[in-house]
Amino acid sequence: MIVTTKELFQQAYGKYAIGAYNINNLEQTMGLFKGNVESKAPFIVQLSKGARSYSHKLMLEMMMTTADKIFPDAVFAVHLDHGDEETCMDCIASGVYSSVMIDASHYSFEKNIEITKRVVDAAHAKGIVVEAELGQLKGVEEDVSADEHVYTQPEEAETFVKQTGCDSLACAIGTSHGAFKFKGDQKLRFDILEKIQKLLPGFPLVMHGSSSVPQDEVARINAAGGAIKGASGVDASQFLGAAKLGVTKINIDTDGRLVWCRVHREFFRDHPEKFDLRDPGKVFIPEYAKFIAAKNVLLGSAGQVDACRAALKK
Repeated sequence: MIVTTKELFQQAYGKYAIGAYNINNLEQTMGLFKGNVESKAPFIVQLSKGARSYSHKLMLEMMMTTADKIFPDAVFAVHLDHGDEETCMDCIASGVYSSVMIDASHYSFEKNIEITKRVVDAAHAKGIVVEAELGQLKGVEEDVSADEHVYTQPEEAETFVKQTGCDSLACAIGTSHGAFKFKGDQKLRFDILEKIQKLLPGFPLVMHGSSSVPQDEVARINAAGGAIKGASGVDASQFLGAAKLGVTKINIDTDGRLVWCRVHREFFRDHPEKFDLRDPGKVFIPEYAKFIAAKNVLLGSAGQVDACRAALKK
């Protein structure tokens, strides 16, 4: 059942966070849906501009509508991740996406408001909800990069939300895109979330760049011939703490890539005679499903799908 992120956030607010997982291909899609159905978690499928280019936007859209038929127990949103205005408008017109993210955070505050407002108006006219971003995360995400953190200012967040009418807001609190998030101890600014929650009570917030970068995955990749050095991520034990401060959506991409890399490196190391692309795929799908189910436990979303579905049917 495809729903909007707004509907999911209404059920999750203050209790748990919804996992937002990026996918690029068939194997990821199958593993993602299996993992969420098995853990009985509502979830968000994220399709980025890069994924739309890699697999072709129509292929991804058909995978979403087909997965909805294959997995009738799934409750999920189809979301554009980090879109520019042109891509947002294309997704709004597609009839497949229930949510889009406009990322104009690299522009001035005023221009960010202007662009976001245009996307919000177009999306709301078709019943589609909009995530926006204020502040900038360090690291690289698709075509957008930043060398330093630009933290979200709570007072600006209040003004931004009121002037744009966006439905959720991605905040910069010290997380980073990619596999190399921290040097030394992580310093997440939960005080920013607390202040925004007081200014915008009940308003859904989003954490980007929140992969945990499991060190066992990194170690296994390196043992199988990889060379990932110094990778570190967000402490997953902080997810529920963030949820209590209004974070309803937590983006996880890098961790899934690490699972893919580990499975394929180990498979071809252990089976150098193999060349059928389906063989490692058969290993990856259940491994990815297991990863997703475990992540949902940490988010608090595992076991929530029945209550979520019942509330949505009222």
